[in-house]
Amino acid sequence: MKISFENPDKINGLLTIEVEEADYKPEVEKTLKDYRKRANVPGFRPGQAPMGMIKRQFGGQVKYETINKFLGQQIYKYVQDNKIQMLGEPLASEKQEPVDLEKEAPYVFKFDIAVAPEFKVSLTGRDKVPYYTIKVDDDLVNKQVDMFASRMGSYVKADSYEKGDILKGDLRELDADGNTKEDGITVDTVSIMPEYIKVEDQKKLFEGAKPGDIITFNPKKAYPDNDAEIAGLLKIEKDAVKDHEGDFTFQVTEVQRFQKHAVDQELFDQTYGKDEVKNEQEFRDKIAAGLKEQLAVDSDYKFILDVRAHCEKKVGKLEYPDALLKKIMLQNNKDKGEGFVDKNYDNSIKELTWHLIKEQLVEAQGIKVDDKDVKDAAKEAARAQFAQYGMTNIPEEYIENYANEILKKGNANDQLVDRAIDVKLTEALKKVVKLDEKEVSLDDFNKMMSE
Repeated sequence: MKISFENPDKINGLLTIEVEEADYKPEVEKTLKDYRKRANVPGFRPGQAPMGMIKRQFGGQVKYETINKFLGQQIYKYVQDNKIQMLGEPLASEKQEPVDLEKEAPYVFKFDIAVAPEFKVSLTGRDKVPYYTIKVDDDLVNKQVDMFASRMGSYVKADSYEKGDILKGDLRELDADGNTKEDGITVDTVSIMPEYIKVEDQKKLFEGAKPGDIITFNPKKAYPDNDAEIAGLLKIEKDAVKDHEGDFTFQVTEVQRFQKHAVDQELFDQTYGKDEVKNEQEFRDKIAAGLKEQLAVDSDYKFILDVRAHCEKKVGKLEYPDALLKKIMLQNNKDKGEGFVDKNYDNSIKELTWHLIKEQLVEAQGIKVDDKDVKDAAKEAARAQFAQYGMTNIPEEYIENYANEILKKGNANDQLVDRAIDVKLTEALKKVVKLDEKEVSLDDFNKMMSE
């Protein structure tokens, strides 16, 4: 075998491999012998079919597959041995001439290889990067207390309707004269939230409603252009709504009002576990500590975004083998076509640039991740998922089990590895660069992130 690599412009590479008979023949013969052992040919005992017959039937396919496998191995070995930073997969070159495997070797194969641009980026104490600490103030703690109290709240009976209440009652369909319609729709124990009625004059009909009141309203007018809502209310199919566009009476049987849970020991125990918190001040302190920990993750994420912007500015515009990379992108997205490539190419190059920058930063900081780091990232993901539902006192064994389930799925592992790397890189770079530390409110921080 002979192999050579041309890379005159540093980013477009041409890899040429000349395959000799000795490179593939021993493997082909071995494979054909295995085929013969397993072949079940009529007229011959198993494993006794003539080798000539096996070669005629399978020889061409085995030769092709063996050479193809050999080429793949040699390409990646050469790239690795020569430290070529290949982008994407090698593609058969436009300079490739037809190869007739029916003829005797040697066979010449040419591959186009996209090579990453050469650049160097490093960070030191002379690099100034902003770091935003999100202020945990009383207002933020109050909102969290309110959220916990709301999550444990419940509906209680009220004397009369106020905004946000639920009215329970019975529906009766009326005829054109305002009387109960014979064979009309009757629905017992219906729940209505007047606040969500779209039309104001229909909504006003329910103001101050009390148990025993009978309200006449028109569902079609109350929920225009929303037959699904009406169908749910009347317990009918959506297609049948057009047959019931008249008035209905609604007799109120009960007014329900949502009441937040009191800020008391039961709320403390349900939120953080029994007797973990003994009074309201401890409850607020615990909330503040939890918020500080959660928001530190957001601060770190913003920091790494600012590191990225800082490094991209230092590196400047890099030259890529655009034509070749677009071919590779198209090859990987055949079902989406050239329009997809044209639309997404610039953004993919931005992400690729950051990926190459991050590789250098990771190497410079000597960052490596192991199974424990990935497991910690899975646990972090599990806690974040539970926290979305206000579940903050999940026992560690549940976190452990949920993290194991995430890891078993496999398709999330690459993301977890990236997350583990980001965590370590963030901590390392915070000690390397000069931090321009600023304290901001959560609202201002969110505004920055949205921009």
